[in-house]
Amino acid sequence: MITIDKLAYNSNLRHKDPSLKSFFAISILLICVIARSNIISLVTLVLMGAITLLYNNISLTYYLKLLTVPFLFLLLSSVAIIFNITTYPLDLFSLEFGSHYLAISSNSLFFTINLILTAISSISCLYLLTLTTPFTDLLSVLKKIHCPFIIIELMLLIYRYIFVLLDIALTIQTSQKSRLGNKNFKTSLYSMSQMLSVLLIRSFKKASTLYDSMESRCYNGEIHVLNETYEICTKDILVVILIEVFILALAILV
Repeated sequence: MITIDKLAYNSNLRHKDPSLKSFFAISILLICVIARSNIISLVTLVLMGAITLLYNNISLTYYLKLLTVPFLFLLLSSVAIIFNITTYPLDLFSLEFGSHYLAISSNSLFFTINLILTAISSISCLYLLTLTTPFTDLLSVLKKIHCPFIIIELMLLIYRYIFVLLDIALTIQTSQKSRLGNKNFKTSLYSMSQMLSVLLIRSFKKASTLYDSMESRCYNGEIHVLNETYEICTKDILVVILIEVFILALAILV
């Protein structure tokens, strides 16, 4: 079980209705994306982070580590936006290359900052949902909104195979480490290539075994998963409505 999945099952919001949590997270995300305001993004980021930390047994340091990977990806992808190649210098920064300039304008800088803040605040909304809601509960929400069954089934199988492949990879890595398979860079590359090739072969075998086991249990093209029943508390609905109204009013005023 991966760490995020463990956190979801151990969350204090684990037994809250997943439909309500999904509505709350997605609606705040939509408001944030539509508003495209730095203030709304910062408020959303702080609010979603505070709720996640308050109801999950994780530290601020670990939460920031979870945000580091998407943040670094956003920084790298924003390079193409913030820099411009022009035939004339721009107001903020210009570096001459022959008859052209590698330049940064104030508009491109502000647009990039706004884009990063909007994206990272949207990710915080999704973290709130994924760190408090197990994957099977999310699938039940998709069923309620009549998502195509083939998509739900593919998501379930892919999710299942993440754990299968991780387990196989960790077993192979442990075996390689016990035989000094990572003693230097060259050996590490060779061990990695060996692990990937074995992982591919074993994944095909696991897939065949899984299908055979499903066939032996009268698989008819539909995977059935037991879903829990949750009661929606009036207090939870009121809290969600108050936060939604606050964010929406702030977006309108700003």
